[in-house]
Amino acid sequence: MTVALKVPTAPRGRYADLDTDKLRGGYYTSANVAEWLCAWAVRDVNETILEPSCGDGAFLEAAANRLTALGAKPAQIAANVRGVEIVASEARSARKRLKPLLGPAADETVVSSDFFAWWQNATQPTFDVIIGNPPFIRYQSFPEPHRTLAMAIMGEQGLTPNRLTNIWVPFVVAATASLKKGGRLALVLPAEILQVTYAAQLRSFLTDHFKRIDVVACNELFFEKAEQEVVLLLADGALARASETNTCRVAMTEADTVAAITDYAPAAFLKSAQPKVIRHDSEKWLKYFLDNKQIEFMRELRDSAITSPMSAHAHINVGVVTGKNEFFVLTGEQVADMELAAYTTPLVSRSVQLKGARIGKADWKSLSAAGDRVHLLTIAPAQAARLSPKLRRYIEEGERKEFHKGYKCSIRSPWYAVPSVWIPDGFAFRQIYDFPRMVLNASEATSTDTIHRLSSKGAKPERIIANTYSWLTAASAEIEGRSYGGGVLELEPTEAERLLMPATLNGAMPLAEADRLTRAGRLDDVLEENARAVLMGHMGLSAADCALLKGAWTKMRDRRMSRRRSASR
Repeated sequence: MTVALKVPTAPRGRYADLDTDKLRGGYYTSANVAEWLCAWAVRDVNETILEPSCGDGAFLEAAANRLTALGAKPAQIAANVRGVEIVASEARSARKRLKPLLGPAADETVVSSDFFAWWQNATQPTFDVIIGNPPFIRYQSFPEPHRTLAMAIMGEQGLTPNRLTNIWVPFVVAATASLKKGGRLALVLPAEILQVTYAAQLRSFLTDHFKRIDVVACNELFFEKAEQEVVLLLADGALARASETNTCRVAMTEADTVAAITDYAPAAFLKSAQPKVIRHDSEKWLKYFLDNKQIEFMRELRDSAITSPMSAHAHINVGVVTGKNEFFVLTGEQVADMELAAYTTPLVSRSVQLKGARIGKADWKSLSAAGDRVHLLTIAPAQAARLSPKLRRYIEEGERKEFHKGYKCSIRSPWYAVPSVWIPDGFAFRQIYDFPRMVLNASEATSTDTIHRLSSKGAKPERIIANTYSWLTAASAEIEGRSYGGGVLELEPTEAERLLMPATLNGAMPLAEADRLTRAGRLDDVLEENARAVLMGHMGLSAADCALLKGAWTKMRDRRMSRRRSASR
């Protein structure tokens, strides 16, 4: 038996008519995960159970088996269990799957319907337990009228969806609203629930509606060959109505392998979970993988006068969006062959090109000489009327390849004039492996949108960047960013601007020395020195405080990087 999770792959089943490039389809997990969730959620023979996106019925089968083990008869199971499935063929598969257990009554157990349309039915009952794994589909790829119905349900429940909202979010909202007082959710969800901005409202919604929430994560990915990280959400003690004064306990439990979870009874596995007292704000749940002492210390630092966010010192902006890097990002050889020097700007196009804490003109020239694509085709408006013959031919070749019809290119005139080309004071890594690197820009280069651009608000750029090489900034990056199954931490500009730094920029190791050591693979030496000079010497933290910061950073870093190793096996 398998359990369908709608995460990245080709479209399958209910959404197979959608464009494959715009849809994330389904991976399957083992029966023991569904059985483990049902063992936690279903506790009484008389409980009513709903699976709102039942697919071919794997979760329904697990629920029926659980009720049977508790002593329920087939007729009672058929009366108390409901599955909703939008694709008729999948619904038929689910009924067929249940027939050995329920007989002809299985035909009445699965409803062929869109869950959101079914949910709005005035006669729709409430349930003791809701189980399953809702579709994981981007807002833009979710077809009408289902999308409008889903967003309307979120609005009715007091949430404000936007175009970033993934469709699993309204599934969770509607499922919560379908529970009886004291009811439970047991769902497989993308780990995005812990970290993405568009799920912030949902996190608050859940903590207003439940007494306790357990999140179960695994260092081994739950789904083979899928880089998408997922978690098990166990929400208990549903309230009759939302309560902002509710004291919800959120507990995070993690295991090295899936077997280390499913080999134990749920109560035994969750016994060691350490509940965290949550804040009713947009705080990400990623922080709850830390222990309570680390969490409280990070909160104290965020509220302290000795720290400030990056936004107090600098702006972080996206790099240049060309619309077609294949056309606009060139090698030195291409520039020479087409005589384009007057039409290009030095560029950093990949984070691997930034070796230390500083990039100078000599570094950039070495990249160009090595054949790296570090020249950006930049045609100013004044140049458009006097293009060289070779450049005109290059543009015509791009048009033959229909580059000008791509969205970003098609909305500007002329299509080959790339906007927002300016030289930043520094660069900030968008995708991070070991450390949230900031790099001083002494090369007069700009960057593509794979790397963020940093602009000082007044302080010397080298002083700003030098002060980011600390356990303080590293720990806050792990909390503010988001990680995925491949082990990469990603920071969007708004998240990068929230990174914690000293409020006053003093005492850091000179950037030239930090650059030399970082290039030599001695980042830890930089961090140790800045702990002594900045964190303790300037900010007044104790050695124990520094150990807390270092521990928070390494715990979160190692946690996500273990997924990188898991995905590569």
